[in-house]
Amino acid sequence: MRHTAAVLLIAAIACLGAAAERATAAAPPGATARCNDGTYSYSKTHSGTCSHHHGVAVWLDADGAAGASGAPALGATVLLARRTASSRCTRGPRPDRQCSPGAYYSRLTTAVICATSFRTGTIRNVPQSEKYAVEREYGMPARLYGRSIEIDHIVSLELGGSNNIANLFPEPGSGRADYHFKDKLENRLHQLVCNGAITLRHAQEQIAANWEALYRREFGSPA
Repeated sequence: MRHTAAVLLIAAIACLGAAAERATAAAPPGATARCNDGTYSYSKTHSGTCSHHHGVAVWLDADGAAGASGAPALGATVLLARRTASSRCTRGPRPDRQCSPGAYYSRLTTAVICATSFRTGTIRNVPQSEKYAVEREYGMPARLYGRSIEIDHIVSLELGGSNNIANLFPEPGSGRADYHFKDKLENRLHQLVCNGAITLRHAQEQIAANWEALYRREFGSPA
């Protein structure tokens, strides 16, 4: 039994290595990652790579390959407030706090998320069934919405956010407060945390409480 298990493990590792090699060989020049929906990313930084394409399937650059060996220990999901509703949630640029209070992983500390080896792709795990559940909670038909809706993390993964449904909400893909603006804010907050300008907990609480107000404070109103 032990011999069989060892053989199977070796075979599995070999298959993964072969898949990565095939992905690298087939990738367009300059691509740094292949996303789970089959598209390629040319991002020069790994933070947020493939965030709107269901996460990273294979890293294609040297830094990604070195950091993709395993995800960090996540710990428990910690809710920023009690979740008091799971239906009839109010849709808008900001999440309904009763349904979506925001949440983070207890072991994704500042030291972890600011490490050069940290990659959000290794912890991104929101199955389509969970996305459909979010849509239903917000009174939407459960279906694929393309770029018009993003089932977004309230506390972003680069700020230690959890994949729990309490940390997800349907964010619009257009308008004055769409997910593109929030992505910009998430990147800024990550920089501020890692520069020591604000604490990680403060960033998590502020982005969950009112990300639009935080965006206006950092950048002014969206164009």
